[in-house]
Amino acid sequence: MQMPEPREDILARKDRIVSRLREVLPADAVIDDGIELKAYECDALSAYRCPPMCAVLPTSTAEVSAVMKICHAEGVPVVPRGSGTSLAGGALPTADSVILGVARLADVLEVDYANRFIRVEAGRTNLSVTGAVEADGFFYAPDPSSQLACAIAGNIAMNSGGAHCLKYGVTTNNLMGVTMVMADGEVIEIGGAHLDAGGLDLLGLVCGSEGQLGVVTEATLRILAKPEGARPVLIGFDSNVVAGACVSDIIKTGIVPVAIEFMDRPCIEATEAFTGAGYPDCEALLIIEVEGSEAEIDDQLSRIIAIAERHDPVEVRQSASPEQSAKIWLGRKSAFGAMGQINDYMCLDGTIPVSELPHVLGRIGELSDQYGLKVGNVFHAGDGNMHPLILYNANTPGELEKCEAMGADILKLCVEVGGCLTGEHGVGIEKRDLMRVQYTPEDLDMQMAVKDVFDPGWLLNPAKVFPLDVSAARRG
Repeated sequence: MQMPEPREDILARKDRIVSRLREVLPADAVIDDGIELKAYECDALSAYRCPPMCAVLPTSTAEVSAVMKICHAEGVPVVPRGSGTSLAGGALPTADSVILGVARLADVLEVDYANRFIRVEAGRTNLSVTGAVEADGFFYAPDPSSQLACAIAGNIAMNSGGAHCLKYGVTTNNLMGVTMVMADGEVIEIGGAHLDAGGLDLLGLVCGSEGQLGVVTEATLRILAKPEGARPVLIGFDSNVVAGACVSDIIKTGIVPVAIEFMDRPCIEATEAFTGAGYPDCEALLIIEVEGSEAEIDDQLSRIIAIAERHDPVEVRQSASPEQSAKIWLGRKSAFGAMGQINDYMCLDGTIPVSELPHVLGRIGELSDQYGLKVGNVFHAGDGNMHPLILYNANTPGELEKCEAMGADILKLCVEVGGCLTGEHGVGIEKRDLMRVQYTPEDLDMQMAVKDVFDPGWLLNPAKVFPLDVSAARRG
């Protein structure tokens, strides 16, 4: 994966730049030791690595502003970083860049149950947002699989979703406002504790912008009252394609479950060995959860099961207790970690129309045979957000490149059937060179013109999202 060559003039000024950063940050908040910087040389797309010039860990919006002012004056690229869980290389540094980590900005600043919002610092982890309000009967809806570790800042950058996004939406549907530090250090407020701000939808622009426009330091998030009850059903099938067809038929009826999750045999076997979730021996399974009163749950599940029965399921198993529900979800939430126990893999993130699931799953199987690489499928089937895991051996020369080529073909397939390159992982470097597949040159120029307004010097995450040859003149 190509990255820009570091600028020698910046590297030559490293000592001065680090010294200036130490003047505005606590002693332990500036990291320039080569050994310690290894923790920042990659994110969860660990196939690509490069140590940054240094890393900084500010503890307040004011400190972030001070860092940005220095980097802006010195012309130094800045790579914002949440918890480093990006699967698209969104936090991959260059050798002449400063990693700006927000992990120390983790406080809850305000909770308002009457108006159903919470204001937090952006380094706070996703799961701990719900943890701050669940005792009072509330929760924060977006729930990416990495929610135990991933930061709200990264969720906003990539517009993260999760298993329950079918009903509750992704980050942009639950984000009300942000405090953001611009490239020159100016601090701005966008949105707030209300449904919609007047004027241009700048909040919608910032959410999903992948650290290209500013550094989010605080976020106002919508919280919801916990539902009366919820219950999942687990349905096994003897074919990926048949399971995909079942999902399509459920969506056609207008039933809106909280979640419809898909796993195929490689993922089922790996998670079963890893968690002992008690999954059935089958080629594919769906986890479908509904919520409401007991009567509502019974009615929805009976209709869903009736649809599933038309597809000759191997097994249908309703949860009979909170413990069984937790075990069903433990397997799904552990899928990525479980797969990592058995193989190197690259996790993709493309989105397709739900009606195309049977066709796309069939084509992925054909591409697996063509490339000679196994694929594990685990994804949010309800909204068509696919996460194929391409298994390869990182120690075998040429396998990474073969994996990349297969991944590109899968993502091109997503676009061909009416979908898009990403649902929640972002573009980063992983899909950067595929942007031409989805967008015309005019589209890309319009997107880059927006970045020009927010970051005229192209210092914020400059090597991401746009093909390098397309953005070269602006980055220069």
